[in-house]
This record gives sequence, C-alpha cells and structure tokens, in this order.
Amino acid sequence: MPPRIDHVGIATKNLEDSSLLWNLIGLKQGEDEIITEHDVRVRMFQGIDNDSNVTFSKIELIEPLSENSPIAKFISNRGAGIQQIAINVQNIQLVIEKLLKNNFRMINSTPNIGSSGNLVAFVHPESTGGVLVELVQNRLQ
Repeated sequence: MPPRIDHVGIATKNLEDSSLLWNLIGLKQGEDEIITEHDVRVRMFQGIDNDSNVTFSKIELIEPLSENSPIAKFISNRGAGIQQIAINVQNIQLVIEKLLKNNFRMINSTPNIGSSGNLVAFVHPESTGGVLVELVQNRLQ
C-alpha cells in the first residue's frame, strides 16, 4: 500500500467544545485516548462508508493534559488549530532512515507508541517548510 494521509491533527484547548463541528458534519466520534508520553488526550473522528464499513478521512483532536504538554506549548505559541499532518507508511523505521540520510531533522528517530497503539515518529517542521509531519505505521502492519 502506498503512503497516504492518515489524519490531520488539530490542537485544541477543550475536546468537548471542539467536537461539535465534526459531529454535526457527520464524522463518527471515537473513544478518547490518553497518550501519557505526549501528555495529551486525543479524540479521533472518522468518515465511514456505512455500506462497506470502509474508513476514509480522519480528524484527530488533541487536548493538552498539562501546561508542560507539547500541545499546550503549541497552543501558547500559535493558538489552536492544525498542528500536524500524519502520513501512513508501511515501514516507519525505513522511512526514518531515508529522511535522516537526506538531512531531514527528526524530533524522534525511534518510533513511539501513539494513538490506537500505532508506531509514530515526527519530522521537525524546520525540515518540512513549517509543517509538523507525523509518520504512522499501523500496529497491524
């Protein structure tokens, strides 16, 4: 499977306040998940084809759990809004190695466990034209 956009992450001060839009649009709301390593609570919204049960677009709302959270710092510096674009890849370690060999700066060169138990790693925005890119390898791959 070729790389594809997995989801768009949106930093928010409050999951409840930010959820109304996505619910009204018709995206299916998932369960909240706490990612202790990043000090955040996330809530995923998905567009699902009811006939085939295929998942399409995903939006991830990200709420800081403390002022020390990277998301709290992001909101303090830039305000709430799009925080990252996540790309689904087949072999995250191979992609990280390719990026490093081509002088891309990684926030973490070893994947961490992210939402839904997936492996994740972040490419620093200084290397990507100002966009935080999250690499995601599904845990079932």
